[in-house]
Amino acid sequence: MTTDPGSRRRAPAGAAVLREDVTDAIRSAVFAELAAVGFARMSIEGIARRAGVGKTAVYRRWKSKLHLVLDLVSAVAAQGMPAPATGSLYGDVRAVLELAAYALRHPLASQVIPDLLVEAARNPEISDAIKAALLDPQQGVAAVVVRDAVARGELPPDSDPDRALDLIVGPLYWRLAVVRGELPAGYLDDLAASAVAALTHRADPAV
Repeated sequence: MTTDPGSRRRAPAGAAVLREDVTDAIRSAVFAELAAVGFARMSIEGIARRAGVGKTAVYRRWKSKLHLVLDLVSAVAAQGMPAPATGSLYGDVRAVLELAAYALRHPLASQVIPDLLVEAARNPEISDAIKAALLDPQQGVAAVVVRDAVARGELPPDSDPDRALDLIVGPLYWRLAVVRGELPAGYLDDLAASAVAALTHRADPAV
């Protein structure tokens, strides 16, 4: 009895086989469409046309343009994860800022995040999707940074990772995603030092 060697590689009957080259073409088309028309005017039809595929090819992979864009944004935001382990609170905070600045200055993020924040203010689904794509991974990083700093004695045991994340990346998001400003030389160094000073400051109990 002989066995067809190709049968082992054959997909199950009825299974959709998603070609990687088509997926890459769609992702490239998203960048081009965002640059051309922005998120609000971008459509699945336009993406498919630019990618040279049918709309069905896009919908097989993502159920909406929101999910498509969030998938790409989350991939950019996750670059450089997991959390840094430099051996000091300042070093970890500085590394987190470097990674966040890289992600926020990425062409996709810089074009689409401001639009998504506007949409999130009036659409709970978009708000939840942004939280899952952007905030949740960064909260995990902040938790590790705080845990390691507590273990080294640099932070008190009751330090709050969510507060730490606000102090570390909040000003950076404001500058890059809201104001759309530049980062002067030494800005990340100063921001890291300020964040560490705020995190390690303990209120005077006599006040």
